Parts: sequence; C-alpha cells; structure tokens
Amino acid sequence: MAKVATKIIEGVSAADITGEKMSFAALLDETLKDVKSFEGSVVEGTVIGIDDEFVTLDVGLKSEGRIPLREFGAAGVRAEIKKGDKVEVFVERLENKEGEAVLSREKARREESWVLLEKQHKANERVTGIIFGRVKGGFTVDLNGAVAFLPGSQVDIRPVRDISPLFGTPQPFLILKMDRQRGNIVVSRRAVLEESRAEARSELVSNLKEGQELQGVVKNITDYGAFIDLGGVDGLLHVTDISWKRINHPSEVLSVGQTVNVKIIRFNEESQRISLGMKQLEGDPWGDVAGKFKVGERYKGRVTNIADYGAFVELGDGIEGLVHVSEMSWTKKNVHPGKIVSTSQEVEVQVLDVDLTKRRISLGLKQCTENPWLKFAADRKAGDVLEGEIRNITEFGLFVGIGDQIDGMVHLSDLSWSEAGEEAIKTFKKGDSVKVKILEIDAEKERVSLGIKQLDSDPFADALGGVAKGTTVTCTVTVITDKGIEVSVNEKLSGFIKKGDLSRERSEQRPDRFAVGEKVDAKVLKVDRSGRKLELSIKQREIDEDKQAMAEYGSSDSGASLGDILGAALQKKGKKDAE
Repeated sequence: MAKVATKIIEGVSAADITGEKMSFAALLDETLKDVKSFEGSVVEGTVIGIDDEFVTLDVGLKSEGRIPLREFGAAGVRAEIKKGDKVEVFVERLENKEGEAVLSREKARREESWVLLEKQHKANERVTGIIFGRVKGGFTVDLNGAVAFLPGSQVDIRPVRDISPLFGTPQPFLILKMDRQRGNIVVSRRAVLEESRAEARSELVSNLKEGQELQGVVKNITDYGAFIDLGGVDGLLHVTDISWKRINHPSEVLSVGQTVNVKIIRFNEESQRISLGMKQLEGDPWGDVAGKFKVGERYKGRVTNIADYGAFVELGDGIEGLVHVSEMSWTKKNVHPGKIVSTSQEVEVQVLDVDLTKRRISLGLKQCTENPWLKFAADRKAGDVLEGEIRNITEFGLFVGIGDQIDGMVHLSDLSWSEAGEEAIKTFKKGDSVKVKILEIDAEKERVSLGIKQLDSDPFADALGGVAKGTTVTCTVTVITDKGIEVSVNEKLSGFIKKGDLSRERSEQRPDRFAVGEKVDAKVLKVDRSGRKLELSIKQREIDEDKQAMAEYGSSDSGASLGDILGAALQKKGKKDAE
C-alpha cells in the first residue's frame, strides 16, 4: 500500500497541493479512480504492534488494521512473528465502524495457496499438508493456508484405528476435487500411498521366485486362509499350509497385524497370484512316519478334533490319524463320536493303515479293548434261552439286551407262530423283559439272531402229521371264491385249490359246483411253511388215479375197454372205502 501512496504523491505537484488547497483525502480519491477497489485485494503491510490476541498492521491506509494472532501460524502451530515484519494481507473492508481497516492474513494465504493448488491439481502433483482437526466423516488439512477435507476412507490403504500420530506432521496428499466458488478441497493420503505401493509392488514382483523366504504382515483372515502383505503385494497363505498340525480356522494361529515368516510355494507371473506357506519352513514330520508308526501297533495320542464321521488323534508333533466312527466302539453303532471321546482326551489307539501318498493314518479305538462279540460267541451257542430287556422297537423287529454291551434282534417273522409280525409286535413295548432263544451267532458281522416263537413248538409242523407233498388227503370246503376254494385239513391246516385244479375236465373247473362243508379228496402239491398253507389239487389226484388204474388193470390193447378198466378200479376203490 506504501507503493500506492507514493504513486499518489508522484502524480500530483506541490503547487496543486498548496494552490488548490486539495486535501489528502481528495488526492487519494482522485488517484484511486483508476483502481477498481482495494477491497478484496492482497496488499503488503508492516507489523507495528503485537499483543496476546491481535497483530496490528500498517497497510498505508488512513487507519491501521488488526488481525487475530492465530492467523499468522500454521494450523495447530503457534505463530512466530515480530514488529517490523512485512506480511501480505487480504483487505476485506477499508474501514469498519471503529474506523479500522478490516484485514485477514488467513484469506491472503488462502488466495496464494489456491492459485498454487490449482496448478498442482491440474498437473496431478502431490501437495504437502498438515492434519489439524476432526470433522464429521473425516479430518481437516491445512494446505499452506487453504483448508481441505480428508475423508476417513482416504487416510490409509487399510483402516487405521488411531490417527493421532499423523496430527501436526507434514504429509503428502493428492487433490481429488477443488471448487473455488464454494471453497471446497478434497484430498487423499491413500492415493499417494497406493501410488507408492504400486511402485514398490512392481519392483517386488519382478524379484519374486518360488522357494523364496520373506517376511510379511497378516492383512486379513478368512475361513480358508490368510492374506499376507509382503510390502506392496499380497499372497495367500492357505489354512492347510499354515502348520503340519490340523487347524480348524486360521484365527487359531494368526491375528491381523501379526508379522510372520513365509515361503513362496507357487507364483504365477501372468496372474501374479502368490501362494505362501509357513509349515514349509519347518521339517516335514511325515518323513519318518512309516518307520515310526507301524500297522497293528498300539500308541497313545490326544484327541484334537471331533467330527460327525470320527475323531482326529495327534500321535506326534504334526502327525494326526483318524478314528472313523465305525472303529470307535464294538457295540455303539449309531452314536456321535463326541459321546465316546472328548477333545484333549488321551486315548490308546491301534494303527490300522498308513497311506504315505495321501498322508493319512487310519486308527482304531475299539481294537484296544476286548471284543464282546467274540466273548459272547465263546460263552453262548445257538439254542440257548436267555432273558433280556427290550431296548428298542423298529419296523423290522425288536432289539433285546442279552449282555452288558450286546443286543440281539428278534425279526418280525420270529415273534409268533399264529399272528403276522406286524400284529404281534404291537403286544411288546420298550423296557419289557422277554425270554428269547438264540437262533444264530455271527461274531464277525457282530450279529445275534433271536427268536421268541421258537420257545414253543411249531403248531403247523405238529398239525402236518403224515401230511406231505404228494400225499392225498380229505378236505372240507370252507370258502368258495372266483379263483378257487379254500379247504381245511384235519381241522388244523388250511389249504387252497385253484380253479384250474378243481377237475381234470375243463367243464367241471367251476368253484360254484362245490358247497361249504362238502368233503373232497385232493393231492398235496406244496407245503408252504412260511405261509403256513397247503396247495392242493383234485385234478392231479384224478390223473394219478387214472394212471394207477391203467397200471393195475391193463390197457385197452388187451381187449378190455377203458370203461371196463375204470369200472373195475372204481369197484375196488368202493370196497376199500367200505372196509
């Protein structure tokens, strides 16, 4: 402003000043006709006074101006200024109601910064700023006088829990957006870090090779593994490559932010996928498994994990075997493994199989205890009668406890001689005590077959007496149907004569020619013990009688007619019946 005042004096002569009695104010107004306005412009001023709150400046106007002391320091930093210092300030108004010029150092710095920042933004250059405050959704940054907004998501590549170490420290930023009219600037520290990371990544990837050992930081943990930051590039550490021991979830061993040593086990240069391993840095415990764990031998181990299909037992450091659910108990077949063993329990197991190719060891738990089925087979035999409790009832029979750990099964067909199994089973209930007979013992298949009806003799067999296949019996008609007739034999056995077996003559094969209660002779074609019925035939009896008559009385070639032969046979039969 001093320059402006000098220009005013140079433009007016001394004579004009004295002769025309022109006042200074008039001179100033005359000279400033060509100046649009001091208001809104940046001018240079001199510090003439400093107190605890304000700095007083002379900017060459008729009155001084005062600016708050805080505007002369950077955000969060105390101002360093003294009398006589020359500083540029922004003229907001030439005079307020106190007659002082309204000035602003902050706006002057902002004007200077905006011009420079716009150039840097267009050139996509990095700018330096200081984080000095928190606002909703992010932070405020001082860019040499211009205040910018730093969104919380743009602070770092990864979420940062504590940002306080970044406060008051110069940081590089990249301008994302500028709006001078609204005075808005949005910056990003993350963009700068990603650029640096990309450069570091490119350099790092060019030097990577399989087998290389590196140090990294756990970046993220998933169900299938962990992502490791190798310093600009991420690699996947699969859960199966963390340890030789069984691990259910990576979080059991790793945590986010943890520094770990890893080895590159696979590297695809095209996709830049990196597979890492931790266990590969240690010796393979499976190297001497064949010599250390032999089939048939027993070892002690610790249960490390229980699944629906069995339990895993640790035999040594990094060596586990599986006890399948079928190898856990001699008698408990449909029980979850968790009800037999518990995690961390020490157990004795027997090695059943070792597969070095698949790195699997099959173990047995029940083999280390006495086989109750073999003991039962040694102590009992078929035909023995026992008494036991009904432990379960199923759609195919009863399970009866016949020992501390042994259950035998009574099939539906072995419940009753007289009733169908589906009906007979309704008379039993769980917890009942019943007598049973051992029908068969198969220790190898772990099975004992029992019977209840076998405790009594078979009434069907008793009723058969001399009735057998091929014999002729006298029957009593009980039921007449379209398909044949039902008959009874000896009032104890039931039988059936099919329509086609009612007579040798087709015209006589009619069920309606018989009456209930009528007695007929028929030949036994089949004895159905399971169905407990006889299959009979009148037709076959007639054919057999004709053959017998022909054999006894000759043939028509001898001169006798067929009628004579049959007549003689019937006459003989009549005599026998009479006798």
